[in-house]
Amino acid sequence: MIGLADCNNFYASCERVFNPKIKGKPVVVLSNNDGCVIARSNEAKALNIKMGEPAFKIKPILQKHKVHIFSTNFALYGDLSERVMNTLKSEINKVEVYSIDEAFLDFSDFSSFDRAMSIRKKVKQWTGIPISIGIAPTKTLAKVANHIAKKSTKEGVFVLRERDITRSLQHLAVEDIWGVGRRNAFKLKQYGVYTALDFTNVNIEWLRRKFSINAVRLQKELKGERCYELELKKTKKKNICTSRSFGKETNNYNIIKQAVSNFANTCAVKLRNERSCCYKISVFLMTNRHKASAVQHFPYITLNFNTPTSDSFEIVSKANIALQTIYNNACIYKKAGVIVQSIVSENEVQASLFDTIDRKKRNRLMCSIDKINMLMGRDKIRLAAQGFDRKWKLKQEKLSPCYTTRFSDILSVNI
Repeated sequence: MIGLADCNNFYASCERVFNPKIKGKPVVVLSNNDGCVIARSNEAKALNIKMGEPAFKIKPILQKHKVHIFSTNFALYGDLSERVMNTLKSEINKVEVYSIDEAFLDFSDFSSFDRAMSIRKKVKQWTGIPISIGIAPTKTLAKVANHIAKKSTKEGVFVLRERDITRSLQHLAVEDIWGVGRRNAFKLKQYGVYTALDFTNVNIEWLRRKFSINAVRLQKELKGERCYELELKKTKKKNICTSRSFGKETNNYNIIKQAVSNFANTCAVKLRNERSCCYKISVFLMTNRHKASAVQHFPYITLNFNTPTSDSFEIVSKANIALQTIYNNACIYKKAGVIVQSIVSENEVQASLFDTIDRKKRNRLMCSIDKINMLMGRDKIRLAAQGFDRKWKLKQEKLSPCYTTRFSDILSVNI
């Protein structure tokens, strides 16, 4: 049996851990730049606040119902996520961390409602985060079981036995099947497939022709045949992207250059953390597409490295060369981003005959910078191109403290 542990309203729950006054009250978390709603508590859902809704459009509702609003605090969410996963690993030998708030659990040794309840209670006690656990024969059915646990049970745990599969699938909409998505759901409904049970009854050859092999695997999984095993080893990324919207639209080249330099350096650090190097780097800029009267410009460029690298000096320098090529001072930009591509392991780098950089010396320097920044704080040592004033920084007017990752934000208890 496979279990799926899913944190309930994760971002909102994280905000509540250190702020008990907002428990039982409507909470929303906004996206980068405080733009759209990306997380809601159950109380906020009851007010018919939708995911992805722009905050300015629902301002009257937020004010009328005194909804508690927070900017995204990824430092806090990431740390609490790690604590949740470590707690799960203390109870389960094999855990696949699927996302920041989800993990597949191996219950092949034994599975029971009481064991799942015990794990749920422990996670809540150790981290303050409520979770739901669904247990079933396959990953896809575990998703179904978790959906039932979250929507239809008070305990937050549901074990989907073989005898109950047909009845459960009959009440699950096709768009709620893991991996189907809106576009495929719309297409399936055109052929009369409205529920998960309908999906399992579709001819397998027709499904292969009209969709893909993944649809066939999903059907087999819903029938109880395991096609997806737990992925216990973390796979290396094929691309790494760092992009942000600016706090304020700008056409100032120096401000954009600082932003792109910071994004490129972040990509380089992520490469080194994965012990990888990249062959290519791409830089893009975006104007505000919602301003019809403004000049629109969405440039994108890709440049190659002669030798694959994770060196911040090289990556930032190449990103700035790309920026200089695509920048247009007649446009006011809203967003920028850097993508490193064609990633290979640092042990598989093909050296260039004409490479003039002392790679060993540069690697030691990067390693030293990373260690100092880890101990002393992010970007304590930085490249001059990254700047210091960060005028491009995101607007985060409702940012909560980093309770677990910053000494100055640690709560104090008066006795």
